[in-house]
Formats: sequence, C-alpha cells, structure tokens
Amino acid sequence: MGASQTRTEDIFQDLSDKTGFSLEQIRILHKRFRQLSGDEETISKENLENIQALDKNPIRNQIIEAFFDKRNQNDGEVGSSVEIGFEQFVKVMCHFKPPTLKMTTEDKEAMRREKLRFLFNMHDTDNDGTITLDEYRKVVEELLSKSGAIGLEAAKAIADAAMLEVASINVPHMEPDEFYEGITFEHFEQILKGLEMESRMNIRFLDVDTSTMHCGKSQ
Repeated sequence: MGASQTRTEDIFQDLSDKTGFSLEQIRILHKRFRQLSGDEETISKENLENIQALDKNPIRNQIIEAFFDKRNQNDGEVGSSVEIGFEQFVKVMCHFKPPTLKMTTEDKEAMRREKLRFLFNMHDTDNDGTITLDEYRKVVEELLSKSGAIGLEAAKAIADAAMLEVASINVPHMEPDEFYEGITFEHFEQILKGLEMESRMNIRFLDVDTSTMHCGKSQ
C-alpha cells in the first residue's frame, strides 16, 4: 500500500470515527463526491444543482444551501462556504442518517435535536436565531407555488395565516399591538414535537440512500 493510499485510509478512518459511518460507507460517499465534483477536491453549489434527482424537490434550493451552511458542518462556525471538501460533505450527510436499533433513548433524542436544528437552520437563512415571517413565507411559497396547484398570492396568504397561527400557539397572550418576531428553535421543537422524523429525514441522489446508512458503530 502506497503512502498516498495509506493517508487516504487514515482520513477515511478519522471520518468514520467522527460520524459513525462505516469505512465502506465512507468509500461510497467519496466515490459519489468525486462524481459530483468532476474528480476535484471540492464541490460548489453549481455541482449540486446538476443533480437531476433534486430537480422536482420543492425545497431543492434549501437542501443545496444546507451543504454550504457552516452551522451544519459541526465546526462551531457560521456563514456560508463557496465550496466544501469531502470532510464537510460527509458531516452534512450525517444529518440524514436514521438511528440504529441499538441506540439509547438519550442518543436518539440527541439525534432528533440535531436533525431539528438542521431543519431550523435551513429556514433561518440570516442566522439570527429566529424564522421570521419573510423566511417562513418564502418556504411556504416555494412549497405551494411549485406544486402548480396554487398561485403565488394565495401562497403568501396561506403563509401569513400559518405564521399567525404559530404565533397564537407560542405566545397565547400576545397583545394586539405586539409584534411576533418569529419562530425560535424552542418554538420549532414544540411545533414538531409529535412528528416522528428520525427515520424519515433522508436523502437520495446519485445512488446514495442515507436511509440505509445507520448512525453509530455496528456492534
């Protein structure tokens, strides 16, 4: 085994230790990454925009942006990257893995919270800790208007009404002249409290199916 191959295997092992992906899964992800990048060391948003499997996804733009959002790369940074390397790519992909049967209740809860934070970050586009009406409206407009079943103005009205409903739930005693600043992460958790999402939040493109890539080490 050459020095270069040994170094690559060491990098893969380190990523496996950090993310819980097996070495085989890391190799599969690396192959897909090189396909996306055109055999380059980094990928850009344009590379992901070429994925045909995402073309009809109503939140395609948010998914693509999420890969370049530094908040999702678990490095304690904020902002957006112009390009990302393989390590950052794998760290983002880790958010889409389902739990294993052997995970503890605490581990599953931690995973759920990480997935919720990932979803929250997708909608909190200005990183101010709240999903504002404008941000929420944009998401609803894209989801509804791209379906072709409803017009843009109707989508805006639905978004406004939905935001008012969220405000009435989270701040039930709000005064008539009080302004609802937006959905905090704590409110977001409450809104999705009854939703089982640990095994549903996955992504499929370029033959990578994260629903089969379980978190944690195999026992």
